[in-house]
Amino acid sequence: MLKLLRFLRPYTGLVLLVLTLTSFQAISQLYLPTLMADIVDIGIVQGDVSYILRTGGWMLSIALVGSACMILAGFFSSKAGVGFGRDIRGSIFRRVERFSLQEFDTVGTASLITRTTNDVTQIQQVTVVILRMMVMAPIMAVGGVVMAVSKDARLALVFVVSLPLLSAFILFVAAKGIPLFHSMQKKLDRLNKVLRERLSGIRVVRAFNRSEYEQARYEKANRDMTETAIKVNRIMASAFPVLMLMMNLTAVALVWFGAVRIDSGAMQVGDLMAFIQYAMQIMFSLLIAAMMIVMIPRGSASAKRVNEVLEMRPTIDDPESPRETGRRSGFVEFDNVTFAYPGAEEPAVRNVTFKAAPGEITAIVGGTGSGKTTLVNLIPRFYDVDSGRVLVDGVDVRELTQEDLRRRIGYVPQQAVLFSGSVKDNLRYGKRDANAEELRRALSIAQADEFVDAMSDGLETQISQAGANVSGGQKQRLSIARALVRRPEIYIFDDSFSALDFKTDAKLRATLRKELSEATVLIVAQRVATIMRADRIVVLEEGVVRGIGTHAELMEACEVYRQIVLSQLSMEEIA
Repeated sequence: MLKLLRFLRPYTGLVLLVLTLTSFQAISQLYLPTLMADIVDIGIVQGDVSYILRTGGWMLSIALVGSACMILAGFFSSKAGVGFGRDIRGSIFRRVERFSLQEFDTVGTASLITRTTNDVTQIQQVTVVILRMMVMAPIMAVGGVVMAVSKDARLALVFVVSLPLLSAFILFVAAKGIPLFHSMQKKLDRLNKVLRERLSGIRVVRAFNRSEYEQARYEKANRDMTETAIKVNRIMASAFPVLMLMMNLTAVALVWFGAVRIDSGAMQVGDLMAFIQYAMQIMFSLLIAAMMIVMIPRGSASAKRVNEVLEMRPTIDDPESPRETGRRSGFVEFDNVTFAYPGAEEPAVRNVTFKAAPGEITAIVGGTGSGKTTLVNLIPRFYDVDSGRVLVDGVDVRELTQEDLRRRIGYVPQQAVLFSGSVKDNLRYGKRDANAEELRRALSIAQADEFVDAMSDGLETQISQAGANVSGGQKQRLSIARALVRRPEIYIFDDSFSALDFKTDAKLRATLRKELSEATVLIVAQRVATIMRADRIVVLEEGVVRGIGTHAELMEACEVYRQIVLSQLSMEEIA
């Protein structure tokens, strides 16, 4: 929690103001019982009406000032707390933006969402409580003891019994509750993960009639979290009645022994009334402390989880002294590249070496799980190689800044992703200043201009979240057009034509060859028809290159490629 206090620096003025206001509020509450005792012992007992009115006026003024301080402290503490939470969320978002795919795999998307929302909210709430109470509670506790002892030191001996018992009970509650708070946040992660998988995979769930299974899976995670929450709430629910019982027993003891003191003439009635109020203030301070002890562990657990994200160093970062290629070309080279995913027993790709030159189409083909997508993901540096080098324009990608590297690449992922907003906004995602002519050109090349023009608002048509209001083929063509708008030197199409019919696929490939004649094009494909006319075909099997060459060359020399072709095409089509 302390590590996050750096985010409070912009609100130092507000924090100091809140602390000052709460101090005035606490002091005013300490002064009121003494004035009330004077009214009873002097004004009422002696019948001095003017003293009652004068002192009562002072009490009213002090009460109004205390109320004003309380309202202002609440306002400014809320303002500081909300700003504090906003800055933490912004910092988490900026940090996550720098994460490589490895960090996302390690933490998990569901956990990152929980940490950005629920955990930050917990920290924010704890911050507001601390700002309001961390000065007020000690002033009221210490001041109450001092004022009570000044009224009657012997009667104050009641606190010697009650306060240790109260403190011990609060510590017991904290010891029981803290581990459960940590556990509850982890179980909330699990619940979010199950819910997110259910919602994002709703089509698969219904297609396979697995609704009951998913419902049972969700109920198990929900019940697990609920049971933990019930345990926590039982502890907390039992705490406050016990604390109130102790407070009331303390008040009974004070009245009992105070009556004896009054009867002996050692104490006045007004002093006993003030003494009881000071006792309640002391007990109230301990109640506040109990509430803080309950909230701080949960906030601390959330702070620890947030700090894990903020302190996580991305495995992929920019070099301290980045290099410049000095020219725009697009030459890509894999030099004996080996890569394994974290925790994997075997490398996904091993000893891969090939070149992709500008003006050429390089295709990568292979069976499922052969490492095709892994290979092209190494070019924009989504992952770093374990050994070997990936070079762009003769420079190792690890020696370039990520911004410089990715500015050279137009990437179309295996699963087409669109964002909520207009068609124009999605096309301009990689080039914000693209004009209408550039957008039209990209749509025409991607064979997407006809269906976009047929939409009700054309380029201004709104795309719903994840592109739910367009078909799979339309989504792929818009993703391709988005990459084309950027006009990069390297194009990566990761199985980007799988949702297209053969006619559209053929027209798109023909247009791409003509329009991208000066760029380096890498195509990952399952269809042999898509890559037969490529200048260079790289055949992968279990992460190893089995052959490199043209279609004709590989049909003669590469058995793996020949089997892939024969499984898809007839002899007439091959000829």
